[in-house]
Amino acid sequence: MDWRWYFFITHITVNRMNTSETNPKQSPYVALKYPQFVAYIFANGLFTMGLLMQEVILGYELYKITHDPLALGLIGLAEALPYISLALFGGYFADRRDKKVIMLVSLFVIILGSITLVWAMSPAAGFGVTQKLWTVYGTVILVGFSKGFYSPASSSLNPFLVPKEIFGNAATWASSLWQAGAILGPGFAGFLYAYLGLTNTLCFVVGLLIVVMLLITTITSPPIPEQNEAKVDIFTSLKEGIKFVFSTKIILYSISLDLFSVLFGGVIALLPIFAEDVLKVGAEGLGLLRAAPSIGAISTMILMVYFPPLKHAWRNLLLAVGGFGLATLVFACSTNFALSIVALFCTGAFDSVSVVIRQTILRFFTPDEMRGRVASVNGIFVSSSNELGAFESGVLAKLMGTVPSVMFGGAMTLIIVCVVWFRSKENFNMKIEH
Repeated sequence: MDWRWYFFITHITVNRMNTSETNPKQSPYVALKYPQFVAYIFANGLFTMGLLMQEVILGYELYKITHDPLALGLIGLAEALPYISLALFGGYFADRRDKKVIMLVSLFVIILGSITLVWAMSPAAGFGVTQKLWTVYGTVILVGFSKGFYSPASSSLNPFLVPKEIFGNAATWASSLWQAGAILGPGFAGFLYAYLGLTNTLCFVVGLLIVVMLLITTITSPPIPEQNEAKVDIFTSLKEGIKFVFSTKIILYSISLDLFSVLFGGVIALLPIFAEDVLKVGAEGLGLLRAAPSIGAISTMILMVYFPPLKHAWRNLLLAVGGFGLATLVFACSTNFALSIVALFCTGAFDSVSVVIRQTILRFFTPDEMRGRVASVNGIFVSSSNELGAFESGVLAKLMGTVPSVMFGGAMTLIIVCVVWFRSKENFNMKIEH
């Protein structure tokens, strides 16, 4: 057994023993007693809701005017590349600067980009197909650059808002509100697009992002941790963050599972094609398809508030990712709208289990002075995998066809789970008390 696994288990067990003396049965709502944490998770949920709404309607609009799966994949690539190029630097500055200020400045830039989209996609602009494509991709690139600073600052701010002994509960609630935004965003996007039109829906997104900015202003900036390596240059500091992640096997394996499962097994980017050509359910059906994984996720999150998945954590993580792959295969083979909804519901349910386990690991095992850098490395593994997965899905759909490409992704996910299980099978029945 790797000594870091032993340290992690011991650390959580000790915290459990310490807290049980004064609070033998911790309330499942304990994290909600902290107002700034509540403001943070609502801001996070609305931020997710707004950007997903924007992503859904832009993807649907581009597919309608191009009928090219690659056009959808390029949206993911346009966001992933700038995010990856800046995320490590964003983590470095999140460790050394005011996290709240970084979030507000980044969010302001994203709002400007969203306002640009409102103008460019309106009939008054008079843009043709090529001009609309370039405007969308340019704005998505801007969002990617901004998220390269926003995401590490946001992720590293979260643990400062609650006591360490309730990190697991806080991770569940933070994930639940994120999933709530992920449910409402795609669902509202389809219906608002159908009834209000593209431009009005984009205006709604701008309004949501402004509310997010107001919520963030209510949060007190945490102290900037003292740096032991104050005179170390930026690249050496970044190297230390990367080395920490790659030398800490429990973190590396957990985020690698998410990276490759989403990279190969994600179907979200191709849902406009399934809605339009395979299932033939239109914009409203697309909203339901996009919302189904998040409904599954938040339903499971609610259960995990009462039944945390940290006992037999590694087994649960592997089984959850494997279930994600199987559900993806079912969705690929389905031509029935109801069965497709159920399969997507299951992908979200399984994914939510791995999210809670992974976030708890990151919160407990990362020193305060490295949270920004570790969050940025995790973001490159996890967050960008969604966008790179969208690009991979678009390319494979163009080369192999939509359904075969999704079947390939589900099969690859199962293979990856088997490989990780083989490399870490001594920890399969590991019990983690929290």
